[in-house]
Amino acid sequence: MGSLPPALTSGEKLGGATMSEAELRHLFKAQQHLLNHFFDKLDLSQAHAFAQTLLDAPGSVFFTGIGKSGFVAHKIAQTLASLGFHRAAFLPPVDALHGDIGSLRPSDLLVLLSKSGASDELLSLVPCARAKGAFLIAVTSKEGSPLAGLCDMSVYLPLERELCPFGMAPVTSAAIQMLFGDTVAVALMGARKLTVEQYASNHPAGKIGKSLIFKVRDVMKKNDAIPICKEGDLIMDQLTELTSKGCGCLLVVDDKHHLIGTFTDGDLRRTLKNSGEGIFKLTVGEMCNRNPRTISPDAKAVEAMQKMESPPSPVQFLPVVDDANIVIGIITLHGLVSAGL
Repeated sequence: MGSLPPALTSGEKLGGATMSEAELRHLFKAQQHLLNHFFDKLDLSQAHAFAQTLLDAPGSVFFTGIGKSGFVAHKIAQTLASLGFHRAAFLPPVDALHGDIGSLRPSDLLVLLSKSGASDELLSLVPCARAKGAFLIAVTSKEGSPLAGLCDMSVYLPLERELCPFGMAPVTSAAIQMLFGDTVAVALMGARKLTVEQYASNHPAGKIGKSLIFKVRDVMKKNDAIPICKEGDLIMDQLTELTSKGCGCLLVVDDKHHLIGTFTDGDLRRTLKNSGEGIFKLTVGEMCNRNPRTISPDAKAVEAMQKMESPPSPVQFLPVVDDANIVIGIITLHGLVSAGL
């Protein structure tokens, strides 16, 4: 077996190669020109027919491709799936010819992406997919390609040339495939009137999804994790409760658990500075904030963060109370951050 090349030492350049900023700027401008050619020459009637066909699809929508076109096809399928669009999925062309084509049904669409429209794997797949009764759509960058001629519908993605100096690496054709697919996906979002809540429901682990799905009750501390005390309790008797729950505060309640106020570690420092030894005789109720910000358990978690950060000054926690002002939890800034919000 061959060995790995030695690691580069500090300041050493691979092969002594250099690149100027001017050269890079020229390449970006050249790529911009090639992309503009695509936008200028794209037949919008074809694009519209393609988008409408996907929108009207009675079954699943499969995307397939080989090489870089396969990567793009996979990405477009994943984008549509993330939008809750039918049962969008990627169908690997080689695997399809070895059993995976069993996923196709007569009501399904199969979109075949290919720069040349002459890939042997896709041409071999066409008759098999047609035998399954699927509707076939070719998306290529060569007019009159063999693949386009075999499918029920075709879309031409205008390509002036590849940015690659050899005209071979699909660095421009793959970009316009991606642009085309993602733009159609956004058009489908609008046509289906997809709401931000629906979008979030498909992204529960992401920050967007969490901010729209998670409610205060999902991330709040409750039961024994709430730092609770009564207004008649001496401040010095509640130091353990104040410091052991990781909230930096006490929620002051009455005998029926109604919220009276809050007492923070900051309040403790100020009271100690102002009262000195007198703090030993003071109750929490005498020194607590009786007009704290609160939040409902049914509010969105992101609203809790916004409320914590609102004027006149930010806070690190919010008591969670029900309609009767009974304490049922506490939500902290640390808890929100830990939850990915």
